Amino acid sequence: MAKKRRDIPNYQQPIIETHFHLDYLKEQPASDILQQGRDIGVERFMTIAVAPENMGQVLALTEEHHDVYGTLGVHPHDAEKYTDETGSFVREHCQREKVVAIGEIGLDYFYDNSDRAVQRKVFAEQLQIAVDTSLPVVIHTREADDDTMALLREYAPKMKRKGVVHSFTSGMDLAQLAVELGFCLGINGIVTFNKAENVREVVAATPIERLLLETDSPFLTPVPYRGTENAPKYLPFIAEKIAEVKDLTTEEVLKSTYDNSLRTFF
Repeated sequence: MAKKRRDIPNYQQPIIETHFHLDYLKEQPASDILQQGRDIGVERFMTIAVAPENMGQVLALTEEHHDVYGTLGVHPHDAEKYTDETGSFVREHCQREKVVAIGEIGLDYFYDNSDRAVQRKVFAEQLQIAVDTSLPVVIHTREADDDTMALLREYAPKMKRKGVVHSFTSGMDLAQLAVELGFCLGINGIVTFNKAENVREVVAATPIERLLLETDSPFLTPVPYRGTENAPKYLPFIAEKIAEVKDLTTEEVLKSTYDNSLRTFF
C-alpha cells in the first residue's frame, strides 16, 4: 500500500506566486489550477513569458483572470529567436497594467540552446528595456555566474527597480552581489530536494527580506509531491523548508515573502 502524502497546509496567510508558467500546465484546466492556489492562500499569480510565441498567451491569461499578472521577455534558450520586432513588442506591451516585469531573461550555459554571445546580447538588450521602462526583471541564470554578474554590475545601477534572480541555484558570490545590488532571490521546490544543500546554504545566508516564493510550475515540484506536475498550491511546502533553514516560523516566512513580492513587482 502506497504511503499517503501529507495534505497541503493552509496557513491563512496571503501568498504571491512570483514565477510559474500557466500556459505550460496541462493536467488540469487553468481555472482549476488557479482556484486550488487560491484555496491555500495565493492572492496573486505571476505567469512568465519565455519566448516570442508565448507572450501573446501570457497577455491573454492576464486579461482572462483577475488575479493573474504577467511578464514579457525572451528566455536564453530562445535568444536566437529574438528580433527587433520582438523587442518592439515587449516595449509596446510591457506598459500594460498587468505586466509587472521584463522576463524571463538571462543566460543559460548549461544547455547552451542558443549561442552564448547571442544570449549575452539579448540579455543586455532586455535589461536596457527594463532601464527604459522602469520595470523590474525576472532573471534566469545557470552555469553563467561570471557573465551574469558582469551584466548586473553594468545595468543594475541604471535600473530604477531591480527584480529577482529566479530559481536560484548559483554560487554564493552571485547571491551576495544580487542582494547588494537590490535584487531578490527566487526560491522554489529545489530547496526541498535532498541534494540541494547548496541552495539551502544560500537561503541561510540571505536576509529574509530578499527572498521570494515561486514554484516554476509545471517544473520542480517540491517534496513530498515530486513526480507530479507542479502547481502554485504547493507553495506552502517551500515556505516551510525556508522556515526550517532560517529558524523562523512558516508564518514569518509567508509574511516576509509576501511583502517582498509586493515591493518588488506591484
